[in-house]
Amino acid sequence: MNQILLGPPSLRRSPRRRGGRAVVSSALVLLSVVGMSACGKTIDIGDSGDQPATPSASGTQAPNSLGAPSAGGDNSALQVVDSTAKDAGLNGNGGTVTGTVVQETPPKWVQMTAVAAPLSSPHLINVNQATLYRFDKDTADPSTSNCNDACAAKWPPVTIEEGGKVYLAGVDPENVGSVRRQDGNLQITVGGWPVYRFANDVKPGDLNGQGVDNTWFAVGPTGDKVTQ
Repeated sequence: MNQILLGPPSLRRSPRRRGGRAVVSSALVLLSVVGMSACGKTIDIGDSGDQPATPSASGTQAPNSLGAPSAGGDNSALQVVDSTAKDAGLNGNGGTVTGTVVQETPPKWVQMTAVAAPLSSPHLINVNQATLYRFDKDTADPSTSNCNDACAAKWPPVTIEEGGKVYLAGVDPENVGSVRRQDGNLQITVGGWPVYRFANDVKPGDLNGQGVDNTWFAVGPTGDKVTQ
């Protein structure tokens, strides 16, 4: 049986706290440090559970994602890359918006990075340094999002276009998958948990969504719930 190579150990370890710096500084430093040590393996992950593994021109294809297949047996895919977007020569944010701005179309690519400060455990941010969250009323097995309509306006799902790439720093590619939402969009999952932003997080490093309704918490690099 073929073994999927997940990249160097540096990407499988959670970043360490680097003193009492501000959240934004910590994020920037970790983005830079982890990015330099990353390699470029790519894993294609589809969101249908009944597709066989086949070789891919961009890397090794996993049998299926952590997301549940849609009712129509959708075979769309995303690509999970265990290096940073910067290493791939990309600038900008791939189309990821911030704050209350509506994400009208899914981003072409998404960056997820694990940072240590200021919470008790590493948690994920996106390329705009916005905190990423998970919802206790969702499920991870099977992956299901129960945040739609008005909820999704307040907690925008982290979506990606069909076949888009997810770039990682400090996150094991094996933990990343996708789930088909009610509106048909492809939402990224970590450890099976659908991942979201919070519309009221305006500045990089904001954690205004932490603990809201005692059901929303920052998501860790394995999909774990991070609390203070």
